[in-house]
Amino acid sequence: MTVSLTRKDEFALLTLNRPEALNALSFDILRRIGAAFDEVASWRDVRGLLITGAGDKAFCAGADIKELRQRELMNQKRGAELGQAVFARLDRLRVPSLALVNGYAFGGGAELALACTFRLASPNAVFGLPEIKLGLIPGYGGTQRLPRLIGEGRALEMILTARSVKAEEAERIGLVNAVAEGDLLEAGLAFARRFSGYSLPALEFARRAVQRAGDTTLVEGLQVEADLSTLAYRTRDAEEGMAAFEERRKPEFTDG
Repeated sequence: MTVSLTRKDEFALLTLNRPEALNALSFDILRRIGAAFDEVASWRDVRGLLITGAGDKAFCAGADIKELRQRELMNQKRGAELGQAVFARLDRLRVPSLALVNGYAFGGGAELALACTFRLASPNAVFGLPEIKLGLIPGYGGTQRLPRLIGEGRALEMILTARSVKAEEAERIGLVNAVAEGDLLEAGLAFARRFSGYSLPALEFARRAVQRAGDTTLVEGLQVEADLSTLAYRTRDAEEGMAAFEERRKPEFTDG
């Protein structure tokens, strides 16, 4: 099975399971990933989605180059739109997502990690968008998400020079949230539990507000924030959270 979806405690775990090809993305695998995201969306009791690659060499080495050659123009465009649409589903998930990057995250693999809410790297992780070496440019969202994350100057350097970035530098420039020593999955579970106990509606509203900050003006963004914070006040979880604060106890959120 090239893509597996399992449960790990209160989380969903998606594993790219093609280690012999460094977990490269074929169009079939992209569709399977999209179907897995849809399945996660139907699981009402999960608190987050963790994504990793099988083996210790690669999270995902990018697209399957053999599939990209000698295709008609519109098929090439549909391929890019497929990758973009699949990764964009992470934005619409009710729960946050966390990429556990073990080894190479190149091309489409880096773009999958960029589409996640958070990124955690093993010490041997390496990120890169090497498409320029093939006379191409990133097509699954890399030119849009990378500058929003690390700034235009650093993003242009990575994309135009095809320079790869190792884990320590990735953490320093904000490409990953942390570098994890030891077992990456256990580190990922510990990281995810830092947010998994909070109200899912509040987490979702907060993500939506922050996401809008990158593509709107400050005035419009503040209005989005006001609207979403007002909605948050109307949830049962908000009432429980404020009551628990006054009563000096731990809140019991029900995601309502």
